Amino acid sequence: MSIITIILTTIVALEHFYIFYLESIATRSDATSRVFNMEKEELAHPSVSSLFKNQGIYKALLGVFLWYGIYFSQNLEIVTIFVLFVIGAATYGSLTADKKIILKQGGSAILALISILLFKIHLKVDSNLANPF
Repeated sequence: MSIITIILTTIVALEHFYIFYLESIATRSDATSRVFNMEKEELAHPSVSSLFKNQGIYKALLGVFLWYGIYFSQNLEIVTIFVLFVIGAATYGSLTADKKIILKQGGSAILALISILLFKIHLKVDSNLANPF
């Protein structure tokens, strides 16, 4: 895995840990209100708080699985699957909620995917040059 892929995917994981923090721990904070463009009174409703906490755990697990793929298994396929998952979720969010989500939530994941693809192309070219027959 290239260092650029590791850095970009780490950013994706950290972003999801931060979103988890906002949604599950600091649900009624000024930061959560600002990031999600919601009034604090709305965030205080039990149903909204419950939904946020449920969504937050998904963000934390995405962060954990990305972290695992990057640093523990060092498995590019695991990283690719979860980066694609983030891009898919960001695409859906941009279509259903706010168009900016594709860049806010998916931007670093898209860059990570581009890095992964370039790394795979580079590996393929290198292996073909080493063994042209």
